[in-house]
Amino acid sequence: MNRTLLRRTVLVVALTSLTGLSFAQKAKPNAAQPWPTKTVRIVVGFPAGSSPDLTARTLAEPLAKALGQAVIVENKVGAGGNIAADFVAKATDDHTIGLMINGNMTIAKLLNRKLNYDPLKDLTPISLIGMSPLVLTAPAGSPGATAQEFLAAARQAGDKWSYGSPGVGTVGHIGMELLKSRSGINPVHVPYPGYPQVATAMIGGQLQLSMMPPALALAQIRAGKLRAIGVTSGGRSTLAPELPSMSEAGVQGFNLEIWNAVAAPNSLPKPVVARLSALFSEIVRTPEIRQKLFQQGWQVAGTTSEGLANRVKSDTAVLGGIIATRGIKPE
Repeated sequence: MNRTLLRRTVLVVALTSLTGLSFAQKAKPNAAQPWPTKTVRIVVGFPAGSSPDLTARTLAEPLAKALGQAVIVENKVGAGGNIAADFVAKATDDHTIGLMINGNMTIAKLLNRKLNYDPLKDLTPISLIGMSPLVLTAPAGSPGATAQEFLAAARQAGDKWSYGSPGVGTVGHIGMELLKSRSGINPVHVPYPGYPQVATAMIGGQLQLSMMPPALALAQIRAGKLRAIGVTSGGRSTLAPELPSMSEAGVQGFNLEIWNAVAAPNSLPKPVVARLSALFSEIVRTPEIRQKLFQQGWQVAGTTSEGLANRVKSDTAVLGGIIATRGIKPE
């Protein structure tokens, strides 16, 4: 090989090496970055100390440990959690998720056509965290020795009885309308600012019944101030195993639960959704977190993204049907 050919060969090899290095350097910044790359936000639509807030803070610490990144809880209060849900739906940073109640992910748009987000289109389900039946509750001195006898008295009273809820369109309202359609009772709806006011009104005799969360209802029931008629789940609940279900009370096919779940913007990459779904499912099943959630009034679920999506569709169909047939409209 002469000297000219040798120099040309060396130059080609050198240029090839530099070109390869250049491609490697260019490809590196565009390669998939490990997620998360910054602090993860869990947005909650209710104030500090509320049930959704307590759940979010219970999950934040183990999630941060699992991700190796900081996780903060941010409260954006208002419109029954829909302000926070709308914020999550529109988030574009890939590091914002939400802890939501079932209403935010199912019937929100059915109750308010002007809502700025569509739960079924703009939110990606991640995992169903916990479920809880409501407790059909009445004043301590209400008639009937059994649940069946109480409902018989309610049917006889017709619209002379009243029931309370935390407002039009809440699960406590829609659930009672579902019970009315299935049991033949016909009490009149009276909305209140919240469940504490409903409990006070029942104790004072202004209301004859209400569907209330177990954590609040059982405290008053065990104090002898209110009476439990039964739980709204399909069978007995581990949260209150001593109480009969609505099926035991003679109302067949009745199953109503409140729940909370984690959701994300629809734009969140699918691999991230899958990872978060697996992590939340694992976290809520650990004995420590399971016990904490149980104390907060939740039966642990920890579903896949698909499992939560199926629950959203099912509940939207059932509750949406009640909204339509009973003519429920927001005030």
